[in-house]
Amino acid sequence: MNTSNHPPNPARPPTEVTSKAKRRFFTAEYKKQVLQEADACTQSGQIGALLRREGLYSSHLVEWRRLREQGALAGLAPHRRGPKTKEVNPLSKQLAEQQREIARLKAENAKLHLICDVQKKVSQLLGVTLPTIADDDESTKRSS
Repeated sequence: MNTSNHPPNPARPPTEVTSKAKRRFFTAEYKKQVLQEADACTQSGQIGALLRREGLYSSHLVEWRRLREQGALAGLAPHRRGPKTKEVNPLSKQLAEQQREIARLKAENAKLHLICDVQKKVSQLLGVTLPTIADDDESTKRSS
């Protein structure tokens, strides 16, 4: 038995799921057309009727007029949202190639030093003396 003074809750209708609203965007031509129509309005209430007919807000007109006054006809075109693309430096590709080449040459140089060290140790173990090259000494004597 229900002793409370509250009536029972009526059955709720099922919740309706609507699709996600999409952002509207207006072409520059449409913006110019609406601005021309708004500028042609002379009687009170005509701009409100125009906005209702087109489904616009007064803030649209304010923003579009501001862009038009700035002389930005391109400013009336819709702007791409999101992060701006970075300008590619034309020398960055060349720099990356040169850095890869330097890394490859350094690795090759390290391998050659390792091979020379092994050859020196093998010659010491076998008791073979390797000829020494004094290129640095000879080249300095010639240039003097």
